[in-house]
Amino acid sequence: MAEHEEPKGESLMDKISEKIHGHDSSSSSDSDNDEKSKVKSPSSPSSVKSKIYRLFGREKPVHHVLGGGKPADIFLWKNKKVSAGVLGAATAIWVLFELIEYHLLTLLCHGSILALAVLFLWSNASTFINKSPPRIPEIHIPEEPVLQIAAALRMEINWAFDILRDIASGRDLKKFLSVIAGLWVLSIVGSWCNFLTLFYIAFVLLHTVPVFYEKYDDKVDAFAEKAMIEFKKQYAVFDAKVLSKIPKGPLKDKKKA
Repeated sequence: MAEHEEPKGESLMDKISEKIHGHDSSSSSDSDNDEKSKVKSPSSPSSVKSKIYRLFGREKPVHHVLGGGKPADIFLWKNKKVSAGVLGAATAIWVLFELIEYHLLTLLCHGSILALAVLFLWSNASTFINKSPPRIPEIHIPEEPVLQIAAALRMEINWAFDILRDIASGRDLKKFLSVIAGLWVLSIVGSWCNFLTLFYIAFVLLHTVPVFYEKYDDKVDAFAEKAMIEFKKQYAVFDAKVLSKIPKGPLKDKKKA
């Protein structure tokens, strides 16, 4: 009987040793996989995504860049009916004042005449149709929202003046030249059309460009990166040939000293 039990004992020990070796190999392979994953973690999609060039240094979604809230929802067509209604109203105003050449004072007078005629007919016909005459509502504007809007507008105006003062100081020559070039281009565009048409074009662009950029932001950012690299090359050449030869003012020399 002892001779028959020894092979069983040996086989049991063999099985235990195999399990131990198998566990060690699996743990070592898991540790190797963990090390490989740690090594590969720097090239993970999140780290690669953070290195992607974004237009204007954008780090937030387009919805947050546009300020969030209802205006951003309208520009990004989150509610298609509201966005289409706003764009349709702007188009109707542009058609009235630009294509049909309707004047604002004429429109206000004609609208007032139509409203008075409707109210007059309704008031006199109310006795015949057994309905109460129309009630003209009273407008109540809360004081707090008006003060908040005025305070926000004051802050924005002061912020614009601060930027204008910083640009005009000449500390950043690149920014100064960029603003001058932008204003010059805007003046040329303004000479082609009046203010209403220019405002309508900007309004239409706000309803189309953000949506297009949100859908194809990767392709647009890649193209913008190439354009920015080329612009930097051309600016470096312009700086070496022109800007570097401009004599610096005494104020800059005193600051450096």
